[in-house]
Amino acid sequence: MEKHIVLLPGDGIGPEVTKAAKRVLQAVADRYQHSFTFENHDIGGVAIDQQGTPLPEDTVQAAKKADAIFLGAVGGPKWDQLPGHMRPEKGLLGIRKQLGLFANLRPVKAFNQLLHASPLKQEVVQASDLLIVRELTGGLYFGQPSERRNNGEEVVDTLAYERREIERIVDQAFQSAQVRRKHLTSVDKANVLESSRMWREVVEEKKAAYPDVSVEHMLVDAAAMKLVTNPTYFDVIVTENMFGDILSDEASVLTGSLGMLPSASLNENGVGLYEPVHGSAPDIAGEDKANPLASILSVAMMLKHSFGLEEEAEQVETAVQEVLSGGYHTADIDVKGGTKVSGSELAAKVVDQIGSNDTTENIMRCYV
Repeated sequence: MEKHIVLLPGDGIGPEVTKAAKRVLQAVADRYQHSFTFENHDIGGVAIDQQGTPLPEDTVQAAKKADAIFLGAVGGPKWDQLPGHMRPEKGLLGIRKQLGLFANLRPVKAFNQLLHASPLKQEVVQASDLLIVRELTGGLYFGQPSERRNNGEEVVDTLAYERREIERIVDQAFQSAQVRRKHLTSVDKANVLESSRMWREVVEEKKAAYPDVSVEHMLVDAAAMKLVTNPTYFDVIVTENMFGDILSDEASVLTGSLGMLPSASLNENGVGLYEPVHGSAPDIAGEDKANPLASILSVAMMLKHSFGLEEEAEQVETAVQEVLSGGYHTADIDVKGGTKVSGSELAAKVVDQIGSNDTTENIMRCYV
């Protein structure tokens, strides 16, 4: 298989974790005789510094021609004083819109070796394995431009959705539930918001097409509470943009480290942008302390969702599990009795596992 991948390293630790992701992709290509080519472009703060905009046109055009895009991280205090339209985060929002990346998939899975690092009790978080499907290009973040009125004493933000935008994300969530445990929780605020009432109507209309999936509606405040009191209750959660942003960040505590969480943002053609959930962490940038595992797990999502390479994706996930089982970790996580290594060393451990010939044995041990 031949695929072309655009790399957007971005800011802070972005270049470091992007390098790790590329090493893993190259290891997969070598093992399975694929051909992956790579092209680097600027986004975020580095693009502001180099080209005067957080999203250069050459970045957009390259991404539109790619089979998949990997993004490291954007942002940092260096650019905090810039006006809103020039902030690094506008680059990320802009490329999502330009590529039609309407569906954000964020899996949250507890690793046994890290349960002690979670702020939740082990018996609560153990066996957590859920997927949050967040609508990504509509809602409050993409409404009419915000404005201040009455000499700055009044502010207006606009939440807007078209029915078709809701329909396509709900379909994505149902399809995701079909290949998991077949339970979908739709999260809204239908007791207050008209947009949520339309959301609930669409879910009710769509469920007839997915009779194998059980569906429930849950208000966002109840869902937020249940995520930290009974996370194993959930299989797939689908919700609108802002609720998804908040709930997915809340769910990140289940793993004990943001450094373990991957994500995928997909469009209707299957092209995706893959990125770790953690931020740019400028305080440790350039120190080789960044945990690369979220980026590596994002690579596994790329292999699965954009390239259809299920076996290769499973091998990457297994390699991560094997490295954790071996006790290796970066400073942000603490594997009891383990060995702390640098970010590049941890990535090398994963690459070594992918290159190993005892794949079957590794997979068997992973699930014992």
